[in-house]
Amino acid sequence: MAPGFECKKQHLIREFMTNNTEKSTAKKLVQHFHLFFQQYAATPYILKWLLICTITGTCIGTASAGFLQSLDWVTKFRESHLWLIALLPIGGFAIGLLYKYLGKDIEAGNNLLIDTIHNPKEIIPFRMAPFVYIGTMVTHLLGGSAGREGTALQMAGVIADQFSKPFRLTESERKILLISSIAGGFGSVFGTPLAGAIFGLEVFLIGRLKYDAIFPAFATAIIADLVTKGWNTYHTHYEINIVPAISALNLLYAILAGVAFGLCAASFSKLIHYMTSVFKSIIAYPPFRPVVGGVIVALAVWAIGTTKYIGLGIPTILASFGEHLPPYDFALKMAFTILTLAAGFKGGEVTPLFFIGAALGNALSYFVPLPTGLLAGMGFVAVFAGATNTPLACSIMAMELFGSNCGVYVAIACVVSYLLSGHNSIYQKQVVGEAKVQTLSHDANQTLKDIRERRRDK
Repeated sequence: MAPGFECKKQHLIREFMTNNTEKSTAKKLVQHFHLFFQQYAATPYILKWLLICTITGTCIGTASAGFLQSLDWVTKFRESHLWLIALLPIGGFAIGLLYKYLGKDIEAGNNLLIDTIHNPKEIIPFRMAPFVYIGTMVTHLLGGSAGREGTALQMAGVIADQFSKPFRLTESERKILLISSIAGGFGSVFGTPLAGAIFGLEVFLIGRLKYDAIFPAFATAIIADLVTKGWNTYHTHYEINIVPAISALNLLYAILAGVAFGLCAASFSKLIHYMTSVFKSIIAYPPFRPVVGGVIVALAVWAIGTTKYIGLGIPTILASFGEHLPPYDFALKMAFTILTLAAGFKGGEVTPLFFIGAALGNALSYFVPLPTGLLAGMGFVAVFAGATNTPLACSIMAMELFGSNCGVYVAIACVVSYLLSGHNSIYQKQVVGEAKVQTLSHDANQTLKDIRERRRDK
């Protein structure tokens, strides 16, 4: 072979190798940059939602602080002026008129928030916040039995939803915003930011969590809680003095208690919806419903001679952790709360559920050989877990409120209560994302309201 041809061949080989090496290097650089940007792609998302959550969390925390402080004031004022309870029917009539003529589209309250997460439509009217605030203040001032969670969640949801357009959020992002607002409202009103975050993720869809909302939910709940505390707002502290060692027998007792809590939760949910329908069927004009309910509640308070079953009932909840209460306390609180809320008064169900659960746990201590404080703490969260289908949030809440030592016991009680309460809830717009048990799989992807109506028609 000619020497010139061989030299040319070697030159072509070297050129080919050089070009391919350069192409390979360039390809590797592109791959490295791609991996780098993939790794840090969440940074804009985090920065965006941190800004949104800081703004909304600050507003929600401030609203919760004002709400809690004014609620504390009206409660103390009522207890020092008990004659105000006689005005409960008049206050109920005023609330009824307010919602009849100005608040028909916001009357659904928490169910409207949940429904908006599932089916986003127009922005929730801002007047929902002042309306539910006024209604709740009147209810507590005049002696109704209600809570505070419903008001806090509605105020938080309304405040946050007003930012949907200024931030130019998509439909999916608006859902995340509402979920995080619920987390912020719950976390700030009870002083439990971790439970608030999980509650926001858990409450609207039974059996599933929306993980793309996890950062905004935690951020909003933590920021709102810090802001509420920054306004020197007081949160009630609870204590479980004795937590026994974990044993097979003690776990069996916890399961049995969880069964009782679950049955109680299901009963509360069913009865409050049933009594609401009774009021609507008997009294056609909505403002007259709280008048009748107010008369019954006021007369009942006068008849039994105590105010322990109206308002939030915090003193009785605290007492349930350290002393034996009358075993019927939980039933009376349930009756007062169902009458108040079914008639159309405003507030929430959660703090009354804390009362009912803690008092039921206290009553169980007469029969179940676990410490009274532990059973009260288990009932405190487990009845709530069963009535709202949020066992994870309630388990975390117990550890935030009572300490982590009780974690195993309260988790067992919450999970058993959640399972035993079935597809029932105080929130009828919850959707069954995944059935609690296989035999109820036909309920999947339906709202609890639709499931309830289907059962009733059978």
